[in-house]
Amino acid sequence: MDAKMQSIGSTDRARELEVFVAAIQSGSFSAAGRKLGLSPSAVSRTIYRIEARLGVRLILRTTRVLTLTAEGQTYLGAARRILADLDDTERQIADQGAPRGRLRVSAALSHGRLCIVPLLGRFAQLYPHILVDISLTDAIADVAGGQADVAIRFGILPDSPLTARRIGETGRTIVASPDYLARHGTPQVPEDLHDHNCLNFNFRRAEPVWPFRKDGRDYALTVNGSIEANNGETLAQLAIAGVGITRVGNFSVAEDLAAGRLVPVLDAFNPGDVEQIHAVFVGGANMPARVRVFVDYVASRLAEGRLR
Repeated sequence: MDAKMQSIGSTDRARELEVFVAAIQSGSFSAAGRKLGLSPSAVSRTIYRIEARLGVRLILRTTRVLTLTAEGQTYLGAARRILADLDDTERQIADQGAPRGRLRVSAALSHGRLCIVPLLGRFAQLYPHILVDISLTDAIADVAGGQADVAIRFGILPDSPLTARRIGETGRTIVASPDYLARHGTPQVPEDLHDHNCLNFNFRRAEPVWPFRKDGRDYALTVNGSIEANNGETLAQLAIAGVGITRVGNFSVAEDLAAGRLVPVLDAFNPGDVEQIHAVFVGGANMPARVRVFVDYVASRLAEGRLR
């Protein structure tokens, strides 16, 4: 093996690259030395050692300026890429050891407020180096496009390269306030809803039909009402106020049902349909630890049925 190449093993190659890049960026050996805590002669010896090993001139030196040769330009580009890759690798390793950094979470308005936000206090205590940046919106965040690190989504997911982890599910219940039913009567069969103000969702994918099961047969009934909203919490509030009857996710009305502010309607005809809830994120070997621990934490807490 060539004697020059044998010396590579004893040389701090990463430090050489750092010195070379600093010299070019600083414009002089003296400035690079001040930046790195080295003497100008130490910087000069490092550059000379690189050139001697490669057998080419990388820098043309004058008293006032450093000029790169063509080989120097190539070496500078490679040095910057290698140092950037090294920094990224060290950050990933450090991240795996102690999760840290900004974590952008997108959650649906009602589910986020009622089920996700109450979990964040304890999560912040467990992982003080993670900054949770949460947005509650019923708009779909583009996780692949970098709008969020984790998105909590309901229903059937489209095919995509993203990773989806099931973190729960929710059924739906038709509810109304006792006051509304006292004034307008309680529906006895689904078809009675034609005489009631049925409050519905305004999602693009939402249809003005509610599913039922009667005599062992599933079917959908078209309903009509005076108000539509983009989240179950708003519909529940309207129902509590006696505006009408609505059909929303169980998590939206659990406390109101327990308190008697709302009562179930037509429960005997509930088809028992459920909507799955997933955490969606970019997975793979390079998934940041902050994403992994957040998804694990939310999944475990929702599975326990605990909100705090």
